[in-house]
Amino acid sequence: MSLLITNIQKLLNTGEEMPLKRGKDLAMLPYINDAFLLIEDGLIADYGSMYELDIKLPQLPKDIVDAAGCMVMPSWCDSHSHIVFAGTRESEFVDKLKGLSYAEIAAKGGGILNSAEKLSATSEDQLFEEAKQRLDELALLGTGALEIKSGYGLSVEGELKMLRVIKKLKQSSPVLIKATFLGAHTYPLKFKEDHAGYLNMIINDMLPAIQKEGLADYIDVFCETGFFSAEDTAMICKAGAAFGLKPKLHVNQLNSIGGIEIGIANHAVSLDHLETLSDHEIKLLSDYPGVSSLLPTAAFFLRMPFQPARKLIDAGAAIALASDFNPGSSPGGNMNFVGALSCIQMKMLPEEVVNAATINGAYAMELQDQVGSISIGKKANIILTKPLPSLAYLFYSFSSNLIQRTMLNGQWIN
Repeated sequence: MSLLITNIQKLLNTGEEMPLKRGKDLAMLPYINDAFLLIEDGLIADYGSMYELDIKLPQLPKDIVDAAGCMVMPSWCDSHSHIVFAGTRESEFVDKLKGLSYAEIAAKGGGILNSAEKLSATSEDQLFEEAKQRLDELALLGTGALEIKSGYGLSVEGELKMLRVIKKLKQSSPVLIKATFLGAHTYPLKFKEDHAGYLNMIINDMLPAIQKEGLADYIDVFCETGFFSAEDTAMICKAGAAFGLKPKLHVNQLNSIGGIEIGIANHAVSLDHLETLSDHEIKLLSDYPGVSSLLPTAAFFLRMPFQPARKLIDAGAAIALASDFNPGSSPGGNMNFVGALSCIQMKMLPEEVVNAATINGAYAMELQDQVGSISIGKKANIILTKPLPSLAYLFYSFSSNLIQRTMLNGQWIN
């Protein structure tokens, strides 16, 4: 099947060599004005300026879309989410409005433990249906690749249930999905005074069962005061590596406790959150070959200081943007809003946002050879915008849905 999109006002993030973008290169967004894009059998087959069309394609396909006034770009690559969950936590939203902190809510049985209790009482089929609905909504908003974490099971049965749901989503959705095992999200109540016992369960019970069913691509740890220490994180990373799982870690959300150093030492694919950073840690991230993933909607929802994106970019770090979609601290996965917040609150340029949320997000999931740019041979996972006066308008007009259509694997999403 062939499809030709013509008269594209701007075709964004084009090119055949797409390295991880860091520092000043993050603002370098290659594009073609007045462009065409050819899609064949679900892949990008060719692209270029309209004046080249007759030369490159002397015989046009039957299916042609006129994109006059519109832009086309790679679909969003959201490298950090928790979209498999049971129920919502708006009561905690009200608690926050009344002044309770994240830690205080967790201490009274809220937070992750609240979600874990609800998940335990929810069937695998229901979890799948609810997550599938969220995933379908995200695709309509332009998300074409997504990492999904477990972490609300907190038992062998619960974690396996979540990861099986993620596996079913992989098999049934056109969205490209990576699965991350986050058994080390918090300590369940029965192990509140027996941390060693829960660590033993993660390493000796959960990991072997996950490997047996082939349920995870990565391993994650919430490395944070009151949750998992740097030493715990190192232990879990090493255990995961023995089962072929690379780390993608929650670090420095609330406190700096050594998670960055542990992640770097264990060759983490990405280090995520990073709201709380010292100058020394920024220097570490500038030399770190992996991706520093920023989650501005979590900072927004929790009324925390936003991540120091400009300092990280100026230091030469490679940053990605992700939604952190979860029921407690970021109950939404609209990457267009993530982009707007990144401009408004973190002073990122629109070009930097597009690169961070496409090609760098793809690198944060090791999907850079399949998605994240308009490159020949990559999946035809693209966004067709509504008519726009400029790229900046996409994030400037933050309350408008400016996504006209999303294509995944060469098929328009309905």
